[in-house]
Amino acid sequence: MKRTLITLALLFISTAANAHTGHGSSGFTTGLAHPFSGMDHLLAMLAVGVWAGQLGGQRVWQLPATFMAMLAGGAFIGLLIPDLPPLEPGIAASVLILGLLIASPTKLALPVSFALTAAFGIFHGYAHGSEMPSAAAPLAYAAGFLLSTASLHMSGIVMGHTLRERFTRAVQVVGMSIATMGAWMLVTV
Repeated sequence: MKRTLITLALLFISTAANAHTGHGSSGFTTGLAHPFSGMDHLLAMLAVGVWAGQLGGQRVWQLPATFMAMLAGGAFIGLLIPDLPPLEPGIAASVLILGLLIASPTKLALPVSFALTAAFGIFHGYAHGSEMPSAAAPLAYAAGFLLSTASLHMSGIVMGHTLRERFTRAVQVVGMSIATMGAWMLVTV
């Protein structure tokens, strides 16, 4: 419960979709802070965990692991090709869709779940990676944002599992709240 309260507090102090504006510093601590610097990353990474925790079984670790792998791959692409068109609409859409998936009682087929999670990981990873060239220590930066992402996934898994077991309606409210923020981000991008 303490992790859930801390995570919710972070949601209220982060800014909306501002994680991709560039940073004046670099390295591990900047990478560690990056996922907490914008509502887009914070909600998407938390939502992957909530969704996985809600689904249970092997998806508890498979979906976050897929996201993390694609996050790293997307960051590598962003590092190599930082001039691709901005992916902010895809990032905002990931928040909307993940929120709807959490709110929905319907489970997607496993391949569809993996495909969506992978796509979302690539979008978020690319945004991270496209900022790395200006960082003095890109590998340390990547290690930082991957560690933060894992912690957000774990917080979400605990939240999703707890809500699934005890408060079925609450998980739908959480999902719809995340989806609403995603919709807001989409129209303001």
